[in-house]
Amino acid sequence: MYDLLVVGAGPYGLSIASHAAGAGLRLRVLGRPMASWRDHMPRGMYLKSEPWASNLSDPDNRWRLDTYCAGQGVKARHGQPIPLEMFAAYGQWFARNAVPEVDERTVTRVTPVPGGFEAVAEDGETVRARTVALAVGVLPFVEIPATLRALGPDLVSHSSHHGDLDRFRGRDVTVIGGGQAALETAALLAEQGTRVRVLARAEQLHWNDVPPPWERPWWRSARAPHSGLGCGWRNWFYAERPGLFHRLPEPTRARIATTALGPAGAWWVRDRVEPAVEVLLGQEVAKARELTGAGGGVRLDTVTRSGERRSLETEHVIAATGFRATCDRLSLLDPRLGTGLGASADGSPAVGRHFESSYPGLFLAGLVTASGFGPSMRFVHGATFTAETLVRGVRRRLRAEARAGGGTVPGQGRREGVRSAG
Repeated sequence: MYDLLVVGAGPYGLSIASHAAGAGLRLRVLGRPMASWRDHMPRGMYLKSEPWASNLSDPDNRWRLDTYCAGQGVKARHGQPIPLEMFAAYGQWFARNAVPEVDERTVTRVTPVPGGFEAVAEDGETVRARTVALAVGVLPFVEIPATLRALGPDLVSHSSHHGDLDRFRGRDVTVIGGGQAALETAALLAEQGTRVRVLARAEQLHWNDVPPPWERPWWRSARAPHSGLGCGWRNWFYAERPGLFHRLPEPTRARIATTALGPAGAWWVRDRVEPAVEVLLGQEVAKARELTGAGGGVRLDTVTRSGERRSLETEHVIAATGFRATCDRLSLLDPRLGTGLGASADGSPAVGRHFESSYPGLFLAGLVTASGFGPSMRFVHGATFTAETLVRGVRRRLRAEARAGGGTVPGQGRREGVRSAG
């Protein structure tokens, strides 16, 4: 039986695995490295976060994004976005070098068993471990507005459903949402010749500012320090002190997790959207129905805040409407686990200070912990704090169980299983 099973091989899963291996834990990792970045984001996208805030985490800080970029003959610079394809390749490089071998099969079920957990892989094989870290990313939590859910995938999709946008060349597409995913998707569609519009509830679009230079007068840095989530003391607190965020009252945490760092486009996509994309603001979809006839498509009936009703016809709707990480969407958990999870005010699983859920030995990471540890859990930047803290929690759990059962304590002074080159 393994000490820890990591389910998921995105930035959080790989970072956790690297720290667990460094701590000497007997470890198994299941999941396709960087799968959502490789398969669910269109070519031509860029990272919104700064390169220095997009590192995966290893105990020795050896396998950084800038190190990978340098090996590819590219300099990772502050204020210059990194292409999505390069970041995905970086994650695969990290997996080869900083993590024991990754089993690329998908886990379909996690079940409690005496002494720990059993995971069932897609081919039916089972793996047992004393503890589990679920780092399943965002895909289980896709959120499509209720008014659109009755329409089939030929008419409505989520922005995360597309590894490329080629199928929409020469067609008419409406993108719903006002955040980065909506705006960058719309820009890519326009640039390939798609007739595209953005429809958003907000009365105006919001754009992030061009980041100030990395080196600047001390008094400017003191007034608005850099952080992994942007400039300013509030962002610095969210980015650099998630442990303190966790100590805030639960209603405060839930409110901040919902409202902080709201929908906004990156500064570098603005000039690609404004001249090329029709933008319909202050409108919400009240009703959607399939059009019959030769052309097909969707009719969207919208309503403004003042009650004015409008309609438009389009061939396809892409909902760039984010993700909602609630307990009931963790469908790979056996009901004995899922129904027993304590929930926060927003429906997400409650987690303790080491990312352990209310079910002993089951740890959670990534977006699903944003209500517990703050907005940084929505970004790659949160992986470092998560990996360090969660692995400490796993070791505490294993030590407690070893003392209770009279067994040996895993990971005492060992550093093994991590490759040294690649």
